[in-house]
Amino acid sequence: MAAIDGDDIRVTRSVSITRDEIELRFSRSSGPGGQHAQKSETRVAALFDVEGSESLTPAQKRRVVAKAGPVIRAIAQDERSQWRNRELAVERLVEALREALRVERRRRPTAPPPEARERRLEQKRRRSETKRLRKPPA
Repeated sequence: MAAIDGDDIRVTRSVSITRDEIELRFSRSSGPGGQHAQKSETRVAALFDVEGSESLTPAQKRRVVAKAGPVIRAIAQDERSQWRNRELAVERLVEALREALRVERRRRPTAPPPEARERRLEQKRRRSETKRLRKPPA
């Protein structure tokens, strides 16, 4: 859920973008809906130009472009209300931006402890002995 403070939308603890940076486009929704759907533009596409953003640092822009591309786009046509679809599209866009900004932790390679290695080898020896005893004498 995106926290909205006036004109700013909080993406992460350190990043917030202004509403002006999100472009909203409206069109007619697909699917059934009768007279209402044929004349109302309830489908909302929210677009965020990463490279043109003033809210992101150059390092953040590079990370987002590498993960999500130069323009982040989110579409909502779930509801009959354009207002609700607008909220959903902005939430989805913020979630995509949050995911693109996330820094993956480096994995520290670990080795199994010597006891675990010895236990595994002992189990293999026991299993091998069990199978050897099943074979007919040669």
